[in-house]
Parts: sequence; structure tokens; C-alpha cells
Amino acid sequence: MLLLLLGIVLLHIAALVLLCVSTIVSTWVETSGSTADLWLNCSTTNGGSHCDPANTSEWIQAVQATMILSVVFSVISLFLFFCQLFTLQKGGRFFLTGIFQILASLFVMSGVTIYTVKNADWVPEAASYGYAYILAWVAFPIALISGFIYIILRKRE
Repeated sequence: MLLLLLGIVLLHIAALVLLCVSTIVSTWVETSGSTADLWLNCSTTNGGSHCDPANTSEWIQAVQATMILSVVFSVISLFLFFCQLFTLQKGGRFFLTGIFQILASLFVMSGVTIYTVKNADWVPEAASYGYAYILAWVAFPIALISGFIYIILRKRE
């Protein structure tokens, strides 16, 4: 049982790290001399770097909000897991922890989906998705799987 709990905590922490990195890092879209993310659009010319704030349209603000909410809900879920680990009765399930983790996965899925759909409106065709965008998509199934494992998991002595 201890190994199972350790495994689920490591899976949860992996999802949380992926969510934090994908939300913070400036590589959602890359071109030959520039990168863009949820917060800044940076370009490199003549050895110097110049960053401008990201687009202020509603869709990028929705992506920013959903990514931040996914991180917050994942942190709350981890906190609830440790609280429930010590207070939950034997045989009880980690429903609240699982629900918050599933909500975190749905928020990241919503944010990345909005970004994917609206990205074509302002990014040149020569651009490619960066590693932070890919990490956000990888975080989605990991958070979803860990949420379902929490719901299935029963507390044992």
C-alpha cells in the first residue's frame, strides 16, 4: 500500500511540475527568431532580445486563466490528499482529491484546446509548437489518470 501511495503522489507531482512549467515557460510557439507564450512574445535580432506583452484578446486571457486554475486545483488536490491521508476513515475513498485533480486536468485541456483553435489567427504558418505547449498536452492525461486513481483508491491501514 505504501508503494501505491508513493506512486500516486509521484504521478501527481509529475503532473503538477508539467503544469507549472508549461504555464511559465516562454515556448508555446517558436519561429526561427522568436518565441511566444501565454504572457510574452519575445524576438531575437542582432544578438539582442526584445519581449512584448502577449496579445490582450479574450481568448489568450481565457487560456491564461484556465492554465492558472489547473495549477491551483492541482496544488489544492495534493494538499487535500495529504489531509485526507491522515483524517480519512479506513476504507474511505479520496473523492475530493480526485475531483479536484480531474478538474485540474479539464482546465488544462480547455486552455490548450482554446490555444490550439485560436493560434492559427495570429501565428505565422512557419511557426511550430514549442515544448511548453507539448508539456501542457502531456500534463492533461497524467492529471486525468491520477484523478481517476484517487477516486478508485481506498484508504487501508
